[in-house]
Amino acid sequence: MDTVEFVREITSGNRSALSRAITLIESSRPDHQKKAHEILDHCLQHRTSSLRIGITGPPGVGKSTLIESLGLEILNNPDNRLAVLTIDPSSQQSGGSILGDKARMEQLSGKKEVYIRPSPSSGHLGGTSPKTHEVIMLAEAAGFNIIIVETVGVGQSEITIESMVDYILLLLLPGSGDELQGIKRGIMEIADSVAITKSDEADRAIMVRSESSCQAAIRLLPKKYSCWTPEVILSSAVTGQGIEEIWKNIQDFTTVLTAKGLFEQHRKKQLNKLFTALVDEQLRIAFYDHPEIEFSLQELAAKVEKNLISPFSGAQLLVKKFLSPPIQ
Repeated sequence: MDTVEFVREITSGNRSALSRAITLIESSRPDHQKKAHEILDHCLQHRTSSLRIGITGPPGVGKSTLIESLGLEILNNPDNRLAVLTIDPSSQQSGGSILGDKARMEQLSGKKEVYIRPSPSSGHLGGTSPKTHEVIMLAEAAGFNIIIVETVGVGQSEITIESMVDYILLLLLPGSGDELQGIKRGIMEIADSVAITKSDEADRAIMVRSESSCQAAIRLLPKKYSCWTPEVILSSAVTGQGIEEIWKNIQDFTTVLTAKGLFEQHRKKQLNKLFTALVDEQLRIAFYDHPEIEFSLQELAAKVEKNLISPFSGAQLLVKKFLSPPIQ
């Protein structure tokens, strides 16, 4: 399909076309990247107004199970269309996803108003895929107004999720007094609320202690938004406890930030941050593709190893070669 046909199919709800466009976005081939960004640029004017939700937390906390329960709650409103973007660890051999979250969301995956797309992290730090933001925009062009992004689940490195979603829910296991010792300040600071999961499996006293520990930690942290205080919600995807409360919390958050003008302001900051990051990436690619760099890099690296020049001087010389105009 040409670009115009791709865009027409995506915006009309063709899931096959959406999946093919996402595959192009995630490809590292230059021709695929060129085609993908042509499609994305044309899709921008067709995007649906959406709410982007990030779900993060340590491995084993039950992210996929909670997302399924939350998704079913969201779909109680027939106007909602839900896209779930799951980020899985990458296979060292194939480079593809190795967990397959779609298989663990059987109820959601069978619904026509739901689109689930697992993506490999491709070794990208931050708990997301390097192309997650672009995939979100394609999903919005396809008419999905609620986007859930599930991170890999590796802890502190997951704070990049803040640069692409509106609301972040941090999931913790019961026994959060101990759990909080292993969670760095960064991941707690970006959370807009906290859900303690698997309440059906834990002793009531442990749940109460976990709730108190989380609330104490939140009080000690600087506020992300002056108008919003994160809540701690006890939840169970099995019994349904807390699921309706989580969805209400997300909606309340959106209402409060929109009223203060912070919702759109946050989106603009995200786009600016993404733009800067992509400029850095394009400069890095151009640098290493420069005809002078490959040979000079090896030569200067050898001099650095032999202590003939310092690493700083070697780097300066290499950048000068990159910036020097080619000899005619």
